[in-house]
Amino acid sequence: MRTTLALTGAQHAALCAHLFPGDGREAVALMLCGRAVSPGRTKFVVNRIVPIPHHACERTDRRVTWPTAYLEPLLAEAAKRGMAVAKVHSHPGGDLRFSEVDDAADADLFGGVHAWVDDGQPHLSAVMVPDGTMIARAHGEDGTHAPLDHVGVVGDDLRFHRPPVHAAQAVPEFARRHAQAFGRATFEAMRHLRVGVVGCSGTGGPVVDQIARLGVGEIVLVDPDLVEDKNLNRIVNTTLADVGRPKVEVLAAFVERLGLGARVEAFPCDLSRPDALRAVSTCDVVFGCMDGVEGRDLLNRLATFYVLAYLDIGVMLDADGEGGIDQICGSVHYLQPGRSSLRGRGLYTDGMLEAESLRRQDPAAYEDRLARGYIRGVPQERPAVGAVNGLFSSLAVVELLLRLHPSRLDPNGDFAVQTLSLTAGFWQFAPEEGTDDALARYLGRGDMRPFLNRPHLDMLMRAA
Repeated sequence: MRTTLALTGAQHAALCAHLFPGDGREAVALMLCGRAVSPGRTKFVVNRIVPIPHHACERTDRRVTWPTAYLEPLLAEAAKRGMAVAKVHSHPGGDLRFSEVDDAADADLFGGVHAWVDDGQPHLSAVMVPDGTMIARAHGEDGTHAPLDHVGVVGDDLRFHRPPVHAAQAVPEFARRHAQAFGRATFEAMRHLRVGVVGCSGTGGPVVDQIARLGVGEIVLVDPDLVEDKNLNRIVNTTLADVGRPKVEVLAAFVERLGLGARVEAFPCDLSRPDALRAVSTCDVVFGCMDGVEGRDLLNRLATFYVLAYLDIGVMLDADGEGGIDQICGSVHYLQPGRSSLRGRGLYTDGMLEAESLRRQDPAAYEDRLARGYIRGVPQERPAVGAVNGLFSSLAVVELLLRLHPSRLDPNGDFAVQTLSLTAGFWQFAPEEGTDDALARYLGRGDMRPFLNRPHLDMLMRAA
């Protein structure tokens, strides 16, 4: 069982500020956490932080004692909403381990937590040291505890904190030059990441190829389509013999043949299918490689509920079909849960969502409303060229690397959007700005009924 915890950069900064006020004494906070569960995977995601006031605690440089009255409202909420409770405290001296004092305190605390919530699910405790590094462990109702695989921080930068290891493993030869460029720590982070790729065609195929060769540990592939003759100009690692096979199965077979250790889960279906949604919800990072707006909107929502770093790739090649090119351009969007959204950035509107949904569910009604001018038409299939798609796929993968290993002269927050036009000859950058308040209210909510607060998805979940 792989168990992780994820929180946003803003949540992490708030924890740091409270846990290290500058007086060298321990402090404590509580967190309400959502959950994501898929086969062999459990992910906790932070929904809300409740700092315990310093003046309410007895604090030394080795111990903090706090009143449990602050815990009771969270327990009631966790029991009502099917969520978890986490306790996090600081070690000002920098010791990134749970002490014997911590062990005794947690045993006493979580016995009471399980008696109150009584759902048989684990809850968490965590330790933070002055540089912001965190470790965490899950406490079962039987009194046992187990370390989490990592604590992920999804902000302008990406950080994944793992428990200390006594002996460093050698970097395999295939990754040695990657480690020389981006550091051993970045390779180690990649080795333990679970990365989703939704859409496995012209942009998704190159992404899968590159992240597999970078040493990503787990890859989740989602795409409902079969390989067609027309795809062979741009889906890397496909051949004429693959025509008629599911795209995800072809790419999964390639990753397995590559033999670099990545584990692959392939879902030959739409993202809205329950098992695909569950698998992506337990990822750390997801690449959106879809043309339509419905899938992007769903993925943006999923990333918010489950605290995923979301990289969206879009490519536009406008041509007249006879060799005349009007424009070749594309963009890579990096989206943080709880901040701006693709809709808020103007990539699509509610009207475009409605039109695409209607075309899928009722093509006749769509054509009727389109003819009468009530809706704008959904963009039809455009030209696609592998070299162009591969360029923007590579830009997105490099963006992931630069978030894991910040190397720019300017902060990563200045590069939320990158737009490149090959025909106009420009490369533009836009910073992270604003918040999609309607979406941000679900930050870290995790599993709930209805799923993603969408009744039609909940019906699919119940039927599965």
